[in-house]
Amino acid sequence: MTTAIVGVGNIGGAVARHLVAGGESVVLAAKDQTRAEALAKELGPRARAASVEDAVADADADAVVLALWLDAIKELVPRYARRFEDKVVVDPSNPIAFDANGQITRTLPERESAGSVVAALLPAGAHYVKAFGTLGADALAGSANREPRRAVLFYATDDDIAATMIERLIRAAGFDPFKAGGVADAGRIEMPGGDLHQFGLNGELVDLDRARATVAAKAPA
Repeated sequence: MTTAIVGVGNIGGAVARHLVAGGESVVLAAKDQTRAEALAKELGPRARAASVEDAVADADADAVVLALWLDAIKELVPRYARRFEDKVVVDPSNPIAFDANGQITRTLPERESAGSVVAALLPAGAHYVKAFGTLGADALAGSANREPRRAVLFYATDDDIAATMIERLIRAAGFDPFKAGGVADAGRIEMPGGDLHQFGLNGELVDLDRARATVAAKAPA
């Protein structure tokens, strides 16, 4: 089984490295294809590079990780919409940008999540899940296979096929999966403002017991 990863920056690169270390195969794509080719070469025989269109359409790729800024996803998904039919689409995006002073700003209205935006763009046959964006880039890169207990990556989906796939991928990447809810709950695992995002947890990386307790304690009324 192969996972396509579109975007090989801090998030996409970390996910690719973790999946390959966990025995998964990946096909990598980026706007600058030379970056995808360089990462594929670094990762060895379980990784290869392709164009964005070829990666999304790859017959062997049952899952596609869109490791891009939200605005880039909003442009890409309509362009290749039919290619996402029957695939699990993994969305790590957050509704953020940086202002002229380098400060994080929110790009969507309060109570509107990036997850709800991306899910609405996909064709009916796609299997959407919000995941791999619940930690800061440094924590995601450096916290796989933590001992004595793995760190949790939260996810949100209404789709059973997507849930089964993302739980397998999160475990392969060296983390424990925990479902935060459906797409309506995606904002809880996004930044800014998500109470289950690492930054909403004051920088803490939680294990499964802590995740269960936190979700139960902070569940919306």
